Amino acid sequence: MLFFFCILCVLTSCVNTKPHTYFNDLKNNVFADTLIEPAIQKNDLLSISVTSLNPEATEVFNKPNESVIAHSSGNGVSAITTGYLVDQSGHINFPILGAFKAEGLTLEALADSLSATLDRKKLLVGPIVNVRLMNFRVTVLGEVARPTVVTSTSGRLSFLEALGMAGDLTLYSKRDNILLIRIENGKKIIRRLDLTSPDFVASSEYYYLKTNDVIYVEANKNRIGSATALRQTLPAILSGLSFLAIIIDRLTR
Repeated sequence: MLFFFCILCVLTSCVNTKPHTYFNDLKNNVFADTLIEPAIQKNDLLSISVTSLNPEATEVFNKPNESVIAHSSGNGVSAITTGYLVDQSGHINFPILGAFKAEGLTLEALADSLSATLDRKKLLVGPIVNVRLMNFRVTVLGEVARPTVVTSTSGRLSFLEALGMAGDLTLYSKRDNILLIRIENGKKIIRRLDLTSPDFVASSEYYYLKTNDVIYVEANKNRIGSATALRQTLPAILSGLSFLAIIIDRLTR
């Protein structure tokens, strides 16, 4: 028994854990934040809140953000939050101002532009504008615990947060070859990312995600091999069990 225990210890001590861990050899350090605030795109849904010294005059600009009560076919009702949709020309239809250019601006830049315009046209006194992205979402597929669509109301989501919300990678995942699909400026961008490298934290431009990103985690050889072996052996096991059941039935008669 002691001999077999020693053999087991030797085998487990030789296992290489690097393929199953994140950011190997990452030392204590301080890195610059790589977050670049994304630009507003067509079909983005924006929540725009406006405040000023005159609440009554401000009310008209906040109407599109109010929740609409929708009656469902079941017993309950649901609240649907509306907002400002960026149309195919890159504009939002803002009260009184009409078509207002939003595409290509950051959320902060759009807020500043709206505030300055409302003030310049003397529509409000000292307006304060806040803009949030309402339809920020990322899809996580493949070798994760819970494949899911992750949403965010802040417009800021890191790669690690998305994986955490999907239950993290499984032990059968390829941590050094994760696929990221991003649509930007009418083009599909494909990138392969290595989460075992410390460079991903230190300098990767893909550490933060953008809306509509898709993360696909591939299975490693162990998962593929075990699945293939199961498909090959399962029919034989079932046939053997069926044969055994017939023999037991004959013997008990």
